[in-house]
Amino acid sequence: QVQLVESGGGLVQAGDSLRLSCAASGRTFSSYAMGWFRQAPGQEREFVAAISWSGRSTYYAASAKGRFTISRDNAKNTVYLQMNSLKPEDTAVYYCAAEQVRAGAPTTRTEYDYWGQGTQVTVSS
Repeated sequence: QVQLVESGGGLVQAGDSLRLSCAASGRTFSSYAMGWFRQAPGQEREFVAAISWSGRSTYYAASAKGRFTISRDNAKNTVYLQMNSLKPEDTAVYYCAAEQVRAGAPTTRTEYDYWGQGTQVTVSS
């Protein structure tokens, strides 16, 4: 089992950058694929990015590709989401998620068993 705590959210202006962090508890963090999702008010939680347990494979939603970068540091039990060129439509609560898989990383919400509490990102125009 793994527990997840996100941090790094905040209020920024359009065009700014933010780096979100997700710290995981447990000794087996390196065996988990990790994902970032977001949920805006009144909308479904949607996939943003995911990374395999090794960090060798990454996956992005079309809205994130080219602007966001997911990475992980298994020695620190932490996964990151670097967000550049932020837009008002990126405003949402951002959640990290974990799932034990042998290869790759899930890209759908229902495939993840473990979730953090979320961190708010607000981008003003």
